[in-house]
Amino acid sequence: MNDSPNDIIDDAKAELSGMAKEGMHHPSTKPVLTGAAVGAVAAAILPLVTWPIGLAIGAGTVFYKRIRK
Repeated sequence: MNDSPNDIIDDAKAELSGMAKEGMHHPSTKPVLTGAAVGAVAAAILPLVTWPIGLAIGAGTVFYKRIRK
């Protein structure tokens, strides 16, 4: 990968801006929300991980995969 940290940050800003403006109509919104839900459920099963942490990890993982495509 030849992506610099600035490219990743710029891509993330653009994606978040699009998600905020378009809401559920943006192609990344539903997968990111699904990832958040899966992370929260997984956190409920795992000891020492609370659901907000699982939610953030799940959403972050899917979001990162979406901006790297």
